[in-house]
Amino acid sequence: MLNQKLKNYNIILASTSPRRQEFLKTLDIDFKIKLKPVEEVYPKELKQAEISDYLSVLKAKPFLNELSKNDILITSDTIVWHEQKALGKPKNKHEAFEMLQSMSGKTHEVITSVCLTSKAKQIVINDTTKVTFKDFTEEELWYYIDNYNPFDKAGAYGIQEWIGQIGVTNLEGSYFNVMGFPVHKVYKTLINNFN
Repeated sequence: MLNQKLKNYNIILASTSPRRQEFLKTLDIDFKIKLKPVEEVYPKELKQAEISDYLSVLKAKPFLNELSKNDILITSDTIVWHEQKALGKPKNKHEAFEMLQSMSGKTHEVITSVCLTSKAKQIVINDTTKVTFKDFTEEELWYYIDNYNPFDKAGAYGIQEWIGQIGVTNLEGSYFNVMGFPVHKVYKTLINNFN
């Protein structure tokens, strides 16, 4: 359905995330992947969705001069917001352990922003999901860190992986948003703004 609506557009996804690529495929959208390096630095006074909104727009900047009138560029950023600070991707095993241990037995927010940019307009949407973890043992945390790849994920975990299956006790909001792409909002925005 969306493929038909967007048949006059070239969709460009600027993301290395295999999960985001898979979500666009499930929407039956033809798209190309283009990547440009961006230093993901944001002003320290920003909080919650302001951070991911800012970074999703920042990721679009290197492409702005190259967009043709039929292009729609999709850039995105996900953060974990916990105890008044943003948790990005861990740099090493120790940092991954500290992040996961800090969220153990508590509720955190996963916030994903998506920026849709064409020559004519730029729309930024975001979604927030509250995730509650059980109390993890140190053994469980190290098992996850040693056997999975927490380093490409905000907050050092993927909800679709082992740790999500054994550890998530409550979820308020979109599961797919926690995976890094609020598919329902992206669909709605594309349907309502680009046809």
